[in-house]
Amino acid sequence: MKKTPQQSPSPRRPAAVSATLLASALRAQSEGVLLAEHTGDRPGLTILFANASLCALVERTAADLVGQPLRLLHADKADVSRLPRRLARARPGEPLTGDGFLLRPDGTTLNAAWTFAPLSDSEGRLTHLVATYRDQTERRRLQETLVHAQRLDAVERLAGGVAHDFNNLLSVINGYCEMLAAHVAANPQAMREVSEIHAAGRKAAGLTQQLLAFSRRQPFNACTINLNSLIRENAEILQRLVGDTGQLVFELADDLPNTRTDPAQFQQVLLNLVLNARDALRDRGRIVVSTATRDITQEQHRRITDTPPGQRIILTVTDNGMGMDAETQRHLFEPFFTTKPEGKGTGLGLALVYGVVQQSGGEIAVRSALLVGSTFEILLPTSAGAAATPPPAVAPLPSLRGSETVALVEEDDVVCKMVAGMLTADGYRVASARSFAELARQPAPPRPVQLLIAVLTPEAGRSGRQLLKRNPALRLLCIAESEKSKSAVSWLAPEHQAHLTKPYALSELLRTARKLLDT
Repeated sequence: MKKTPQQSPSPRRPAAVSATLLASALRAQSEGVLLAEHTGDRPGLTILFANASLCALVERTAADLVGQPLRLLHADKADVSRLPRRLARARPGEPLTGDGFLLRPDGTTLNAAWTFAPLSDSEGRLTHLVATYRDQTERRRLQETLVHAQRLDAVERLAGGVAHDFNNLLSVINGYCEMLAAHVAANPQAMREVSEIHAAGRKAAGLTQQLLAFSRRQPFNACTINLNSLIRENAEILQRLVGDTGQLVFELADDLPNTRTDPAQFQQVLLNLVLNARDALRDRGRIVVSTATRDITQEQHRRITDTPPGQRIILTVTDNGMGMDAETQRHLFEPFFTTKPEGKGTGLGLALVYGVVQQSGGEIAVRSALLVGSTFEILLPTSAGAAATPPPAVAPLPSLRGSETVALVEEDDVVCKMVAGMLTADGYRVASARSFAELARQPAPPRPVQLLIAVLTPEAGRSGRQLLKRNPALRLLCIAESEKSKSAVSWLAPEHQAHLTKPYALSELLRTARKLLDT
């Protein structure tokens, strides 16, 4: 008997979605949703429905919104006034998107992204509008943080390049001042004038060090220190800086953990922060320097810009002075930005602070309000090591003169001429050149090269090895241009090499060279 094939069951048709279910779905949306009506006899869009997310976003109740014009929510009324014309020109099925600021009842605003989807009648006329709003305040803050970081990075590179070139000029100015001083020592008037030039040169050298610290190219001699000890050691200097301008108070936490930083550069951080606070003080001014510890938990590290979890040392410098507006705070750490009168500030103090804190692996934040005061807060990672003890004083060398053969490679002609002239005057035999290739083309000196003075580059490494083969007693004095170039070379014993950073004093170069040769 032939079987009749079974028919597959027909697919079940979904039940119709009720209006109640649709309304519940709109209310449950995490994004703000509203429905607005457009009528031809009354221009504009009137709110008919707003879900709980939108009410929380704009801090209003649904009763406050229903029946009100849509422009009530927008800080810029033009966002809504042009909507009907824009929606009429929009392609079917393509909503309009945009972003801007929404207005809360207290006058504050928040940044939001929105989508407007039109509903039309059978003749294509706009009847209703479905709008969704999403808070993007945090996203905008992160974008501004990124832009600010990129701008600072560009300024860092510019500052580092300017400082590098300026260091060569300062080395010449300060070096020739030292040479000239020996010739005019018997003339008090001339000696005073040379001393003024030298003092200005040293002050300019200090400014370049601040630029290098900001650009993170300055050699950073980090060691383990106790921040409380550093503050106590400088308390008298800080008190003297503040003077009668106001009151300086120290609130130092007990048993503060150690941290790793360059103590000399962090001393400049303290001085700059206290100086800035002093200059901002009014009558009955007060500056508080405090330390504390803070534990950053995993829950507090939710974004890539948040401080990583772990214990942090907190240094806070607070004043009750004039305070700063938001625009000033945005540019605070940029080099050469200052609100002080011309001649009263270089605009490099807080740039130095920023650079040193970054090199220490820390973070810095500022809170300020006009006529209330400012608070600078620095967060530094803790260190388990013991605090370093200051090195013993080095005994002065009995003599700086010598007769050894020195190879000097310096690309700056003026610096090269100055250093070679001073070494020659002290009895050394000097072979100088702008590059190692130029040095190789010169006739070989009568005696093997015993000291090489050069900026450490791959070419310097190759040439240095060749010189080392000819003379195993070779010494290297590396003129460091950056922190990376200050690292020791592997092809030479550590006691046979030393480093100087531009701008250096000629006396310092002569002492270092003599010490190397006498090792």
